Amino acid sequence: INGIEIYSMKIDSKVTSRFAHNVITSRAVNRGNVSKEVFFDVELPKTAFITNFSMTIDGVTYPGTIKEKEAAKKQYEKAVSRGQTAGLVKASGRKTEKFTVSVNIKAASKVTFELTYEELLKRQFGKYEMFIKVKPKQLVKDFEIEVDIFEPQGIAELEAEGTFITNELQNTIKKTFSGKKGHISFKPTLDQQRTCANCSQSVLDGDFTVKYDVKRTTPDNLQIVNGYFVHFFAPTNLPKLSKNIIFVLDTSGSMYGREIEQTKEALLKILDDIKEDDYFNFILFDSDISIWKETLIKATPENLDEARKFVRHISAQGMTNLHGGLMRGIDILNAAREENLVPKRSASIIIMLTDGQPNVGVSNTHEIEKAVKKAIDGRYTLYNLGFGSGVDYGFLERMALENKGLARRIYPDSDAALQLQGFYDEVSNPLLIDVELNYPENEISDLTTNSFKHFYDGSEIVVAGRFVDSNQNHLSVDVRGEGANDALLYTTQQGAEQTAQAFQEQQYIFGEYIERLWAYLTIEQLLEKRITATGEEKENLTAQALALSLMYKFVTPLTSMVVTKPEEDDNEEGIADKPTEVLNMYLKYLLSKPGMCVAYAKLFLIVKLISSNPSPLYHTYVSQPTWYTSVDGDPHFIISVPQKKDAICFNINENPGMILNLINDPVTGITVNGELIGDKRVNSDAKIQNSYFGKLGIANKHLDVKLTVTPETITIQNGDEKTGFTWLDSVTLQQAGLTLIINRKKNLVLSMGSGISFVVVLHQVWKKHPLHQDFLGLYTLKSDKLSEQTHGLLGQFFQPIDFTILEVHPGSDPKKPDATMIIKNNELTVTRGWQKDYRRDPNHGVDIPCWFVHDNGAGLIDGVHTDYIVSSLF
Repeated sequence: INGIEIYSMKIDSKVTSRFAHNVITSRAVNRGNVSKEVFFDVELPKTAFITNFSMTIDGVTYPGTIKEKEAAKKQYEKAVSRGQTAGLVKASGRKTEKFTVSVNIKAASKVTFELTYEELLKRQFGKYEMFIKVKPKQLVKDFEIEVDIFEPQGIAELEAEGTFITNELQNTIKKTFSGKKGHISFKPTLDQQRTCANCSQSVLDGDFTVKYDVKRTTPDNLQIVNGYFVHFFAPTNLPKLSKNIIFVLDTSGSMYGREIEQTKEALLKILDDIKEDDYFNFILFDSDISIWKETLIKATPENLDEARKFVRHISAQGMTNLHGGLMRGIDILNAAREENLVPKRSASIIIMLTDGQPNVGVSNTHEIEKAVKKAIDGRYTLYNLGFGSGVDYGFLERMALENKGLARRIYPDSDAALQLQGFYDEVSNPLLIDVELNYPENEISDLTTNSFKHFYDGSEIVVAGRFVDSNQNHLSVDVRGEGANDALLYTTQQGAEQTAQAFQEQQYIFGEYIERLWAYLTIEQLLEKRITATGEEKENLTAQALALSLMYKFVTPLTSMVVTKPEEDDNEEGIADKPTEVLNMYLKYLLSKPGMCVAYAKLFLIVKLISSNPSPLYHTYVSQPTWYTSVDGDPHFIISVPQKKDAICFNINENPGMILNLINDPVTGITVNGELIGDKRVNSDAKIQNSYFGKLGIANKHLDVKLTVTPETITIQNGDEKTGFTWLDSVTLQQAGLTLIINRKKNLVLSMGSGISFVVVLHQVWKKHPLHQDFLGLYTLKSDKLSEQTHGLLGQFFQPIDFTILEVHPGSDPKKPDATMIIKNNELTVTRGWQKDYRRDPNHGVDIPCWFVHDNGAGLIDGVHTDYIVSSLF
């Protein structure tokens, strides 16, 4: 196409114990007489994580790098601005996301693209499924898909199919399996790829799908390799639980037409599949709430016929009282339970479908989430289906996850009814409720989710973890759950011997695959928990997921893959490439683990090594940061301690309107004071009100200069002269020993007198936010230019301080250990945590690990915090 020939495309997949490692290699040549652009376009499953990418041009390989998303974005924009090659991942279809990269290559030159991605295959309807998007867009001389599967339990069945497979192509799919191994290959010739005998268009356009299942002689399978384990649990031949299912359906005016007709079509098919032991009901919500029956009804043939008549007469009109519909459904389930109208051993499920957003009754989504979670109280599972693009999908997802369910998009296409029915089929056959897989606590750390509300027929529960002792090679497991007839209690004990014996076939193994499976599953679950988390909890989950993503080189929602082909004279290294980023994130991750004695030991061994032996080896891997003190946020003070390569932080909780002295140097004449502001209205539920710096006064008495900074304006007063700017200005100003640089709507940099520099960061919030308002942060650079007599909440720390950390132990928050700090002859209880540095990124910031001193810095600051209250900015 356009002189570019793709002469080879190979897709190589290795699946070991459900974990798939896929490598796509594409080779192209420029057949033209001038340089041309070559595109590499691949669609991947949304559940997959890219782990590697490279392109080779004229024998030189340019690797991609996986970085924190903001750092990757900056590198990408920098590359594009220079006219360099650059690629990014972006979303694509229902089940896929697209990775695209393009590069200019000279006439007759060749380029090779290689992309690697990994995913854990999930079991649905009794089979594991892996799909490969096939779309080369032209005839390819050497096209091949190869899939090798290795399952220690043995392969029970294996099949492969393609949406584009014609009768002529059917015989090109080769499939074999025996014992633990399976193999599939698909290698069509050029002629077999043609849409017709003389056509140049390719028939290869669609999904190539591999499905298989394993042999199950026991309910579970446990595999142990190099200090990590994975446990698969999928019992068979259990009687099905009866279910109590409430359909809560949006029948507002926006559902009118095809959407309501497709919903009715799906419901009629679902009614055909409901079993006689099940109980069900319909709740319809528009401006009002209407119900089919006052209580749950058993699915007898007579009741099902009546339900079909009800469904056929459903119509759409009015507004969207989503809260009222859900609360009525929950009330009906509660009443059925309390009045013993349904079996005690049964699964209760709510399926809610909507195409819009709540706009009548309770319409605040956070209030709805809170009310629904309180009403369900962990007893039932909520599944939310969002029809079309008009829904607030984030709201639906949060509400479902908070109630042990999930959300699913229903695409408004011709197959919408099949999508609805397909989802119901996934949850229509519960076998167990309240399943827990318990492992010896003293042997396991970093366990993935091990409790599940429901286990459905044809699915599988997967738990992975890490051993405290990496040499351990056996594990006992207790599994508990409620079945149709009685409680399930299953105990198993397995060792690593059978795993090692099974994995003698090395060609099927890719690296430390169980460790990578554990990391994949852990990241996936951290990201899911992050959806419903807020505040500090969300920050901790984000930090953990980011640390693992960077450590194991996964492209996740927190990271990006960027590949650049450098210019010949450009040897610059992007700062986000430095291993410091990974090390800091890993230390942060270790510190977040509850009761992790081994992790603490490793961490403090690293800290001790760094502080006592700053050898060339250390400096090779960890670049020295720029040390500074700062105050930002609510207000959070960060005090760098360079000789410890660490930081101390504390908060000051004081009333809005108070002015605090931050820096006071009588020798240089420099002072900095800050006035606190609060939220727009008082939060009566909060013990401590939020406060921020809303005005800063920076003065140099010797230069007779005063700088007043607010979130709206910057004013310089030099003697009797005043000069004013706003944050919409971009300014560089030099006068009378002062240099001021205003970076529009971001920050300002101020240098004065002796050389000390300040960075003031502007934080802007949505103007119509009901609570928060704009505020400022202050960062000091080159503070060594001030005298030894400097004081103030920040200034007193411009001279070196020392401290000792003792007795690190789990604290009240399992994610943050406590310790004893010896500083200034005081013995303080401190907590390991993080504060944000917003100097370079005012929106997201960078986490700075630090030891947090409680009670307004008591024992750390000189005197008490009220000593630093002053009467005016200057």
